[in-house]
Amino acid sequence: MAGVSNPNEELFESAICDSLATTGGYVAVKNDKAQGEPRDFDPARGLDTAELYSFIGATQADDWAKVIKQYSGDAEVAQAKFADRLSKELDNRGVVDVLRHGVVDRGVTIRLAYFRPAHGLTPELVTRYEANHLTATRQLRYEPGSGKALDLALFVNGIPVATAELKNPLTGQGVEHAIRQYRRDRDPRNRTLSRAVVHFAVDPQTVAMTTRLAGSDTRFLPFNQGDRGGAGNPANPNGHATAYLWEQVWQRDAWLDLLGRFVHVDKPAKGSRQPGQVIFPRYHQWDAVLRIEAAARDEGAGQSYLVQHSAGSGKSNTIAWLAHRLSTLHVDDAKIFDKVVVITDRVVLDRQLQDTIYQFEHAHGVVERIDKSSQQLADALAGEQARVIITTLQKFPFVLDKVKDLPGRRYAVIVDEAHSSQTGEAAKELRRVLGSKIAATAKQDSEADLPADAVEEALAEAIAARGRQENMSFFAFTATPKGKTLELFGRLNPTTAKHESFHLYSMRQAIEERFIKDVLANYTTYETFFRLEKAITDDPAFETAKARRAIARFVTLHEHNLAQKAEIVVEHFRTHVAHKVAGAAKAMVVCSSRPHAVRFWEALCAYIRDHGYELGVLVAFSDAVPLNGGEPVTEARCNGFPDTQTAERFDTDEFQLMVVAEKFQTGFDQPKLYAMYVDKTLTGLAAVQTLSRLNRIHPDKDGTFVLDFVNDANDIAAAFEPYHGETVAPPSDPNLLYDTRHALDEFGVLNAEEATTFARLLLAERMDHGRLHAALGPAIDRFAGLIDDEKDRFRDALGRFVRIYGFLSQIVTFADTLLERDYLFAKALQAFIKADAGAAVDISGVVELTHLRHEQQFAGSVTLDPDGGDISTIFSGTGRMNEPEPEALR
Repeated sequence: MAGVSNPNEELFESAICDSLATTGGYVAVKNDKAQGEPRDFDPARGLDTAELYSFIGATQADDWAKVIKQYSGDAEVAQAKFADRLSKELDNRGVVDVLRHGVVDRGVTIRLAYFRPAHGLTPELVTRYEANHLTATRQLRYEPGSGKALDLALFVNGIPVATAELKNPLTGQGVEHAIRQYRRDRDPRNRTLSRAVVHFAVDPQTVAMTTRLAGSDTRFLPFNQGDRGGAGNPANPNGHATAYLWEQVWQRDAWLDLLGRFVHVDKPAKGSRQPGQVIFPRYHQWDAVLRIEAAARDEGAGQSYLVQHSAGSGKSNTIAWLAHRLSTLHVDDAKIFDKVVVITDRVVLDRQLQDTIYQFEHAHGVVERIDKSSQQLADALAGEQARVIITTLQKFPFVLDKVKDLPGRRYAVIVDEAHSSQTGEAAKELRRVLGSKIAATAKQDSEADLPADAVEEALAEAIAARGRQENMSFFAFTATPKGKTLELFGRLNPTTAKHESFHLYSMRQAIEERFIKDVLANYTTYETFFRLEKAITDDPAFETAKARRAIARFVTLHEHNLAQKAEIVVEHFRTHVAHKVAGAAKAMVVCSSRPHAVRFWEALCAYIRDHGYELGVLVAFSDAVPLNGGEPVTEARCNGFPDTQTAERFDTDEFQLMVVAEKFQTGFDQPKLYAMYVDKTLTGLAAVQTLSRLNRIHPDKDGTFVLDFVNDANDIAAAFEPYHGETVAPPSDPNLLYDTRHALDEFGVLNAEEATTFARLLLAERMDHGRLHAALGPAIDRFAGLIDDEKDRFRDALGRFVRIYGFLSQIVTFADTLLERDYLFAKALQAFIKADAGAAVDISGVVELTHLRHEQQFAGSVTLDPDGGDISTIFSGTGRMNEPEPEALR
């Protein structure tokens, strides 16, 4: 129709470039195909020489004059030779390293970019940063002697750093067409394309990116904001849904910051000829780090930030970027944190932190891993050189004796995989070491007691050590936060009155964006039907609950049951799984106990051996397991090699199945793991963590499979739903603590004077062990005088008080030192009044298994509520333990 413009790609291209020129901070937007425009880009060298020499002349005139002098004073020769030198260095070292560290030509160092300084104390650095030339070129003819053109290329001081192919769905093409164009029509060996840090495929709704072109093998990743907890981008009432890319990410300051302080190269192992892999942040990583950094700058020390990022989200890189930025964070030219302490059990994170931060700063000693002793940790905390310290939570209880005069400092504590252990005594000791509210240690008297008037002060110190510290900020990362974790590290939303994470990248979004596999997409459940009959003429009576557990254990470990399940597992694996992952698929069998794992392993080995199959089976469990009164067996004895090699050997072609009991059910990363056979009851977070061992992606992995002998599909769905979207938790009522303490009074076991004496002895600098135990004696005797029902109720009430105080004292400031006194006394008393578990019921020889069959009950995809859900932190109900009634075996 006349008068109606065609909404083609050129208009989309113009909209982006207009934004970069007007508000994006770019000094020029060029069109390489414009009529009559002199060509600035040299495709042979892969450089925009006009911008290159304009930048050098504006920032390094004296040094450039030295370069010209080295080439006999001929400026044109100097420019040509330097361009050749720069082009060679870009090929050898890569764009990132050249931009950060410059090029030396005949003894003269020429910088190719200046990045924003952490503070404004050196005005000259700020001025040079402002002199950077950021430009964009439309329709860049990047190949010598060819008419091929890239829709858009971004340059920093004449060096191309990114390319983009733009598509418009109104003309029948979208982001997938751009991806196809990169894979089919863009030669990855081209100098410009191979050097670029990142390549974007863009349409008005979606963005994808890659850091390495490899023809048809090129892997693009989504670079989207996420939409209502899932994939994609939210609607933009002011324009394109993908406008954040050029308005935020490509904006001058943000783009230079990305290149200077985010992008790094994951170098291959020594001796490898593989090129290093450029790591460019995914959108959620970039957004999380910047949001946290901005909040820490505004709020200062003393805050908490919970980051709920799904498995597969790249938490290791996110933590590395955040640690570096927090270590250099300034406000009004003053540092906010003196030290960054990263708490993790992962060795791989240490290497990533070391390598990543070294690429940013080229300085050794900035990162120190504590791998020797608590003294090493104390020295690192007290010293000046190490800005980022990597350690484990377990080391903090032992550092108290090592640190004498720790300087008053501010700390950023990054917790990798936050979990409930952060709410225990080890976390309290961390606060004792680093906290600013710790009172001076009271001098001991001749009897090694604290003076009576110092007890209150010591108890107040312990309370302060558990609560928030003005000099400490916590940054906790987890994919599956518990209620306690949300209350301790999360933020209370005043609108919903619930604790929630500071930043979210949900399991749902990770699945939809294909960063992880959906482990519930192919789920099959079986139900076991059996009949037991008495094997004796007597009719003995057993405690019902114990008898039921004994029957379940009897059936679980019965050789006929395990033989049938072994047949199901092996035949299913051979038929449906073995050919997956290019023939390298692996499976895990999850068992309920160590004896169960060993018996199941034996049944699998026997079935495989009897049928002449070539399948390797491993077993993994801790310690030694006694079986049938014989010599205890160990994992190493079963497998034939040390247990330290189990994970490594499972990764080889020699083994396909691994039977586990507790081990490898959390934190185990094996991308070739395709199937899981579950013979254990899974509930809550344990179900999520166990089944999530399957979710890692692999180039040849097209899905997952779960065969569950025990659990119901609806119960598994209920376990996953709180963590599928955003996990939130309502706040706990602080008055629960007073209620639980008051519940102990009716039993007459606790005595205030005895509790005060015990606290004084416990908190003394030199403890009198005998007197400490003597102080507990009267309470233990009074407990012994209770009737059995009262004993059970008191144990229950005492345990509830200890648990609730241990948690609530970290999130609520209690000025009640008597509560701390009673907590210390109750926690010690608890260890002396544990209930006798009693003898387990033995039904061997009493019953026999007469009928057994396994029937499939469900097969398909387990569907989840897309929005996630609530989790509770503390249950306020009281548990009542009643005397079990025996029932006859009939």
